[in-house]
Amino acid sequence: MTISGSVQLLGMTRGQLEGWLATRGAKPFHARQMMKWIYRRGVDSFESMTDLSKKLREELTETASIRLPHVLKESVSSDGTRKWLLAADGGQAIEMVFIPEPDRGTLCVSSQVGCVLDCSFCATGAQGFNRNLSTAEIVGQLLLAHRVLGDGSEGDRPVSNVVFMGMGEPLANYRNVVPAIRLMLDEYGFELSRRRVTLSTSGLVPQMRQLAEDCNVALAVSLHAPDDDLRDQLVPINRRHPIAELLDACWAYAGDSGRHITFEYVMLAGVNDSAAQAKKLAWLLRNRPAKVNLIPFNPYPGGRYKRSSEAAIAEFQSILHHTGLRTMTRRPRGDDIAAACGQLAGQVENLITSPLHAKIGGGS
Repeated sequence: MTISGSVQLLGMTRGQLEGWLATRGAKPFHARQMMKWIYRRGVDSFESMTDLSKKLREELTETASIRLPHVLKESVSSDGTRKWLLAADGGQAIEMVFIPEPDRGTLCVSSQVGCVLDCSFCATGAQGFNRNLSTAEIVGQLLLAHRVLGDGSEGDRPVSNVVFMGMGEPLANYRNVVPAIRLMLDEYGFELSRRRVTLSTSGLVPQMRQLAEDCNVALAVSLHAPDDDLRDQLVPINRRHPIAELLDACWAYAGDSGRHITFEYVMLAGVNDSAAQAKKLAWLLRNRPAKVNLIPFNPYPGGRYKRSSEAAIAEFQSILHHTGLRTMTRRPRGDDIAAACGQLAGQVENLITSPLHAKIGGGS
């Protein structure tokens, strides 16, 4: 039973949990034991953590809890994609999406209620911004997905990959996203490899440089235009961090790791899909550790763009291929339940009117 006012242990990093337990006379190894129960076995009852002493279990039951997000609604696509609407307090709600494939299960998690960046082709940005999600709310999505999709045990973990491509700009919630990633990577947490966790950003350059030092996971960058004039319109953060500055940060992030930066490019009919723009993009990324993910635009109510034709997408991809760029076209998944890229909206009461003037990089 959860006691009102109890301490939420979900989302504490190993160091934080060790520190909290130390104030109660427990040892660091108790934190490691608890993390295995919570993140590897999906247990939220302290009484079930049988390798802890009875006294510690009783104290934890009285003072702490492990609280998962509450599911408001679940939708299942004809292609097997699943979307959940999750409560986020105060009448707000976020969405997370699971994409099953033969060789992997990818969970798309949200990092904010709404989004501060207001990209012109994205349903999330159109909702405005309410607040950042806590670390517990972020890792809770992954824990919940394991429980809903499997039996929650260590041997039944249907999510193999996590992508921060849901609602919000992850790097605008840096102080909560990075601890969440660390829990995903921790050997006593979810124990995912760095290559199986991907963070997608619209281009917050200072945070990108810090992320390279703090938690170097796979990086995807929402580019969507080959020049500043157009990107200023599509991705307003470009006015603060133009393409040249953004790409410098990308190449620094890749470093000598041998990994590529993925550049996401939503295909908008008559806007950014011409042959000339493809050649300009190829020139921009030439001889660099880059791969391009072309994303057919997914319409949403009130959106002002249309999806590029299959012929235009194919020609664009062909031009990039012929210049040596690794390029793929993302197949829309879950678009019949508004679960595809750019369609997530949730329930957001907008608390700001000028996203570019909002404080970027803060906590909740």
